[in-house]
Amino acid sequence: MDSPATTLAVRRGRPRKFLAPSRAITLTLPDHVIAALGAVDPDLSRAVVRLTQPELAKRPHPPAELARYGQRAVIVVNPTRTLEQWTGVSLVPLPDGRALISFERPRSIAEVELTISDAIADHRLSRTDQATFKAIEEILRAARRSKDVTLQQRSIIVLETRRRKRTNGSKPARRSRPAPAKTPA
Repeated sequence: MDSPATTLAVRRGRPRKFLAPSRAITLTLPDHVIAALGAVDPDLSRAVVRLTQPELAKRPHPPAELARYGQRAVIVVNPTRTLEQWTGVSLVPLPDGRALISFERPRSIAEVELTISDAIADHRLSRTDQATFKAIEEILRAARRSKDVTLQQRSIIVLETRRRKRTNGSKPARRSRPAPAKTPA
């Protein structure tokens, strides 16, 4: 696993399009396939990556790692309810099966790091949860000690669907919409 300083190191030249190592390839595809890919994403390489996400989600990922975008990176983890329960964070699912750490209430980074350290010391954590907590702890520790990285908290926008109330039957109740206003003729 790269350190936060290595992951965020300023690179010369064109910015990376993807987190993982990548290379240019040439493909010959039927026109209708190119059109279908273009409907997924105008950038055909991103379209291919997006369409392969379900297959990639089946492969194991490190318990926690940095996902980089430009000079910023976020910690992505394999989702675990234990992490939410112990630390009070909320996990936002990503297309590849991992999750982004978010906060429902304000917490300092130091508070989260201390909570994670305390959890690691608890023998009741499963091996999988231990690995996730240790990976997050190492990322935070390395970033805190690095002279080239600053830890910053940000807010994210999360859209959450509401559960509809059920009525007598098993179908969810439909919300009524107001009638459109009539315009004078």
